[in-house]
Amino acid sequence: MKRILYIILISFATFSCEDVIEVETPTEDPRLIVDAIIRIDVSEPITYPTVKVSETNSFFGQIPPVGLQQISLFNLEENNYTILLETEPNSGIYSHPDGVGTEWFMSGEMLLQIDFEDEYYLAYTTFVPSVPINSLTQGDNTLFDEDATEVIINYTDVGDREDYYVFDFGYSEFFASEDTFYDGQEFEFSNYYEDVNPGDEVNISILGASERLYDYMNQILEQSGASDFGAFQTPTVTVRGNLINATNIDNIDNYNNVELSDNFALGYFAIVQEYKASLIIE
Repeated sequence: MKRILYIILISFATFSCEDVIEVETPTEDPRLIVDAIIRIDVSEPITYPTVKVSETNSFFGQIPPVGLQQISLFNLEENNYTILLETEPNSGIYSHPDGVGTEWFMSGEMLLQIDFEDEYYLAYTTFVPSVPINSLTQGDNTLFDEDATEVIINYTDVGDREDYYVFDFGYSEFFASEDTFYDGQEFEFSNYYEDVNPGDEVNISILGASERLYDYMNQILEQSGASDFGAFQTPTVTVRGNLINATNIDNIDNYNNVELSDNFALGYFAIVQEYKASLIIE
């Protein structure tokens, strides 16, 4: 569908003219966008899970969906569930007001179910561990733009297992890493900030990730052309996460048959361990 936008050009004289510009707008039906990366601090006895849900629209943006019926988290091993409630009307943000015991998220397979317009969106995951950040230090920034601020992140990988990580640098900047070349070793790398000043505090998180979440984040970052891209903003090209529309799936033993339908939600559901560290910029 094409929408016609009229731009009125007013001159200093008493007349005006119109230029007609044709803009191609998307014809795809709206999709749900689900930010369901639940971060777990294992040192806390209670976790407050939060899921943010929006919907694509024809103007390249996103809005909270109307008529979201329910969001539920199921622990399939313990055979119980909890329901998330919208924190404020029409916010699209759902959480548990009293929190849930942290250990509940760490045992067995978890299911997220979203009921929307009498359809059911599902995603499955299991808890993924991470590792602490050893240190954050401010570098001398000798390799890049002298106006940027270098922050060096140091951490130690766990040996004898395949580890994947997602780093959240704040300011909607992310980075995904795998331990192929530093398995079981201490490792460090730099991130560069362009818009921080002396006295500002930078907060960095290291999240555990499955291989599939790692691949998903890399697709998002590659699509954006840079790391400064909110992982759950409306992408210019559809990147499929792990949420499927299961309304009409007829094989309950094969719930991951995502190729059966193009009706799916954008975004990702994961339960990951998070370690955080902060640094005051000098």
